[in-house]
Amino acid sequence: MAERQAAPSPASARPQRHWPSDDAASGGPWQDLLHLIRQHAPNSTQLVGLLTLVVSGGILLALAGITFTGAALALVFLGPVLLLTSPVWVPAAALVFGATAVVLSACGFGVAAVAGATWVYRYAIGRHPVGSDRVDYARSRIADTASHVKDYAREYGGYLKGRVKDAAPGA
Repeated sequence: MAERQAAPSPASARPQRHWPSDDAASGGPWQDLLHLIRQHAPNSTQLVGLLTLVVSGGILLALAGITFTGAALALVFLGPVLLLTSPVWVPAAALVFGATAVVLSACGFGVAAVAGATWVYRYAIGRHPVGSDRVDYARSRIADTASHVKDYAREYGGYLKGRVKDAAPGA
């Protein structure tokens, strides 16, 4: 039976390697992996950026959690108080909303009036503000149309006057 025992193969005679440093020194399969890792390793600027991103993201996540928790607790504890005092809050909110709308509208109309008055003043003194060429064109078109209507009325006004005399000779 001893004759049947196989001689140790050359692969089993080699010592087993478990550490990458052993292969890197000898040029084994780990050297390619270590080379790829070193090529794609981030530099210090990228690491600082990643660290900043992680820290600021964590802070913002914690703040969002605190805000959500505070809002939920405020709703739970202040909800009944708000419900009981709503007959006071609803008219007050409507009044504040209405007053705000009136003030903002008045301010907007005031600004528009001042801008319009400034434009008209500049146009009147001849500084030619933006859009004055369109106003001049519209004014000339209106004057031309009025002139044409006046001529048309003169021409056909007499025609109609004569036709009325034909229809009622005694008139």
